[in-house]
Amino acid sequence: MKLIDTRQAVGHVLCHDLTQIIPGVIKDARFRKGHIVTEEDIPVLLSMGKEKLYVWEKKPGVLHEDEAAERLCALCRNEHMHATPVKEGKIELIADAGGLFQVDVERLNAVNGEDDVMIATRHTNTAVRVGDKLAGTRIIPLVIEEKRLADIEARAGAAPLLTLTPWKLKTCGVITTGNEVASGLIEDQFTPVVVEKLRRYGIEMVEHCTPGDDQAALTAAALSYHEKGLELILCTGGMSVDPDDRTPGAIKATGARIVCYGAPVLPGAMFLLGYFADGTPIAGLPGCVMYAKATVFDLLLPRLAAGVRIERSDLKSLGHGGLCLGCGDCRYPVCPFGKG
Repeated sequence: MKLIDTRQAVGHVLCHDLTQIIPGVIKDARFRKGHIVTEEDIPVLLSMGKEKLYVWEKKPGVLHEDEAAERLCALCRNEHMHATPVKEGKIELIADAGGLFQVDVERLNAVNGEDDVMIATRHTNTAVRVGDKLAGTRIIPLVIEEKRLADIEARAGAAPLLTLTPWKLKTCGVITTGNEVASGLIEDQFTPVVVEKLRRYGIEMVEHCTPGDDQAALTAAALSYHEKGLELILCTGGMSVDPDDRTPGAIKATGARIVCYGAPVLPGAMFLLGYFADGTPIAGLPGCVMYAKATVFDLLLPRLAAGVRIERSDLKSLGHGGLCLGCGDCRYPVCPFGKG
């Protein structure tokens, strides 16, 4: 690039977009990269505050901001997402499917730790819909040495920084605990809440039972659902340490491998997660899921729905950001809850 006086720019090629801002009217590129400046453009450019202009001088080994943004975008992009056309040196990635969005945070931080480059993303482990914005990439200066960018790419590695896993699970069996529910003394208010949460991710409750608090009956129901091939098994209630709360013991008796009983999340500390040998998840949901608007179940259901395995370390890492503030006007997931 070279810097010239705008009044002498007729016939020169702009090397970057020039944005015009008219409050309440427009904020967009008035002149695009590659535009050949005309005599008529000079008054407009001056009115935009452009007394000087950078015009393009292509040099070997130097990348323009548009080319660099495309290279950074390639570091991020994976299946089920597409890139927008480059605009003002920036490219955005857009979701092509509803699913679980995940970020390799450690590698992202390594890239952003370099000067003059940036990649901004949504939070990892969040649910997204078709058309949602996932990330944006650009460099800070107008140009960057190609070798420097190549070094950053090499350190980042071959695997994309971002993944989008479409919703996978379709069927669920729900076991509602409690003798008071089984006997009809109280109305089951837990199951409708769970059904609605499942619906958001394309999962249907195809089996439901109310075996009371009998531990053997709870275990038998869970094993029956597993034998029928249901993709997710949920036990609602009976998750505390009271003597008549039998759900944790019932789940353990199924032979499923228990990932963790207890999570550093409020509400939802008494959550239990396990997996059968074939990978089918089974979970015990504490009572807070019935009445609290956002709980540990809301944080983990997107991963379960996408068929992404949840390990003990994943659950234990939820403590940072795992305190729901109980706002009167709940805006989850547009809030700090679950954002580590």
